[in-house]
Amino acid sequence: MAKINGAQMVLKSLEAEGVDTIFGLPGGTVIPLYDAIYDSKINHVLMRHEQAAAHAADGYARVSGKPGVCIATSGPGATNLVTGIATANLDSVPMVAITGQVPTTAIGTDAFQEADTLGITIPIVKHSMQVRTPEQIGPAIKKAFYIASTGRHGPVLVDIPADIQKSFGNFEYPKKISFLGYHPEKGTDLTQLDEAVKLLENAERPLIFAGGGVIKSGAAAKLTELAEKLQIPVATSLLGKGAFPESHPLGLSLGMAGMHGHPVANRAIMTADVILAIGSRFSDRTTGKISSFASGAKIIHIDLDAAEIDKVIGSEVWLVGDAGTVVDALTTSINRKYCDRCHWLEELELIRQREPLPRTEYPGQIAPWQIIETLREITGGKSVLTTEVGQHQMWAAMHYKVEEPGRFVTSGGLGTMGFGFPAAIGASYACPGEHVCCIAGDGSFMMNIQELDTCARYNIPVKVFILNNSCLGMVRQWQEFFYEKRYSNTLYSRNPDFVKIAEGMGVSGFLATKPEEVRKTIEAALSVPGPAVVDFRIPQEALVLPMVTPGSPIDKMILY
Repeated sequence: MAKINGAQMVLKSLEAEGVDTIFGLPGGTVIPLYDAIYDSKINHVLMRHEQAAAHAADGYARVSGKPGVCIATSGPGATNLVTGIATANLDSVPMVAITGQVPTTAIGTDAFQEADTLGITIPIVKHSMQVRTPEQIGPAIKKAFYIASTGRHGPVLVDIPADIQKSFGNFEYPKKISFLGYHPEKGTDLTQLDEAVKLLENAERPLIFAGGGVIKSGAAAKLTELAEKLQIPVATSLLGKGAFPESHPLGLSLGMAGMHGHPVANRAIMTADVILAIGSRFSDRTTGKISSFASGAKIIHIDLDAAEIDKVIGSEVWLVGDAGTVVDALTTSINRKYCDRCHWLEELELIRQREPLPRTEYPGQIAPWQIIETLREITGGKSVLTTEVGQHQMWAAMHYKVEEPGRFVTSGGLGTMGFGFPAAIGASYACPGEHVCCIAGDGSFMMNIQELDTCARYNIPVKVFILNNSCLGMVRQWQEFFYEKRYSNTLYSRNPDFVKIAEGMGVSGFLATKPEEVRKTIEAALSVPGPAVVDFRIPQEALVLPMVTPGSPIDKMILY
């Protein structure tokens, strides 16, 4: 068997894992790796910044369900990945990050572009490894993909010194691997299944609260079957959007709950007698004041990670395991063929009619919700929508109804500005031929605006819709509500010309300033065969409502 070098082993390992696309940026300690990429069939997308490479891998993973792969050189290249890795970690996204490292003989000497990548990333990865011989590369890559995509998904980092990439050895990719302390297949615990079934069958005001775990486990269809069988309404977390069709024909969808949730979803949580929570970690943005959250309800908590049970909200009954497996077991075990929830559903419908989502009009100006709802109407909700982070993110979550998993991609736990645009690039490679749209704010978009060049070079057909209010809108909103309108460093006295920047980068640019221009401008951007940017000018005073003030119960909402 002819020997190959470590860099070639990395590419053969990735090929063996079925990787078709990787995102990265070359540098000194990964030149051997990029030399191997030159001869590989794997598509490499050359980004303009390593953070964007990590976010692109993240977006690819969220849409495809497969681990996203990113590459960076040592030192600053690796540290630029950190925000993207942390984003994936908090949202349980499978990712494999491959970093170069200084030669093994130079580690610990403060060599040029040396950084302790493993030490820096330990708190934000599911696992990390540094290989010290070429023969360790195959097993390390195999382990990385297995760990990233089993159990609770997460990012795994593989650090490879430059001399190991150059060294030759025999390569044989392992068919299987084993670990002494990692056995996700043994984590299922359904010992309280009967108690859960009894609670659901006998509940008068039951509610399903669906989190991102439903989507990651591929359990959306099974969740819909259970909800329809028991006539149980469904609310979701931000990351749970798409776990249940938001235009459900029976009216079972209540929309997103939490700080900026739909009034009916929040009120349902606070008046339910049984809540079946699936794949949610009960973040603070969901629960509001913890002591009052669903205080009248008995909680059935389903989660793949046993550590999440009772971590934030106490449960009467818990079931540990993959959401699909557990929901399947629940549906099969329920004996009632029909449950009459008419009074409960009628009560919720009255709340929905009495307290709809606010749609504030701004005479002569474009309202944020108008952009979101018009985009959804034009695309039929079929596009993949990514968002940056801020007011526009919440407007999108409120007003863009999502019908299936993998169609709404956003940074939840870390709330990462600069995420949405590169994530859209990754999503575009995960679903070629489909519309991928990014809802951005002017503040967030500036954080990775350089990737317009990436879109132009590869003709990636991502459409970016900027809700431009010339400020850091969400921080400004908090300053208005809680800091006596002392707008410290949130208002921009000037903004760049996004249309000219786009055109300067080789991307089509559009501007809309009036309500009557919204539809035709969106249609024009969507008709462009390649990438496009639309600059929508919206009122600076526009607010995200409803809003639950920090520390308040989630049914104490500012509605108007």
